[in-house]
Amino acid sequence: MPGRLPVLYLRSRALPATLATLAGIALLAAWAADWLQSRPQFDHTARVPVQVLAPLLAAAAIGTGLFSYTEELDRTAVRRWWPRRLTYLLALTALAAGALALAVPGHPEQFGAPAMVRNVLGATGVTAAAATVLGARASWLPMTVYGGAV
Repeated sequence: MPGRLPVLYLRSRALPATLATLAGIALLAAWAADWLQSRPQFDHTARVPVQVLAPLLAAAAIGTGLFSYTEELDRTAVRRWWPRRLTYLLALTALAAGALALAVPGHPEQFGAPAMVRNVLGATGVTAAAATVLGARASWLPMTVYGGAV
């Protein structure tokens, strides 16, 4: 049974749905960035919507995986849960940053891959901080407000 514990933990965090969502976001970002480049009025600021919305969606998908149905049980558990949650958060953040950086290639001055990595790290950080304050179900809200302001 010890071999099944990581699988059960990852399923309880909705990992398959989160991975599918991140793949869909990366594909959508790649398509949108390519479409924006093909427009005749393209300049260096045309990718800004992709640079803002794709990390926002990725952070929201990652943030919902931080939800726990049994917070009281987590507090009384023999083993600490924060190392597993931190590993989960860092692995998904790295995966999302890599996938979105590949989806939007280019130089920093063209809002390319470095800007996308920076935005994914920032959005996921804000979402993780909001998950501790507001809870995981509403963790997407502060980043959405900020992304809407941008």
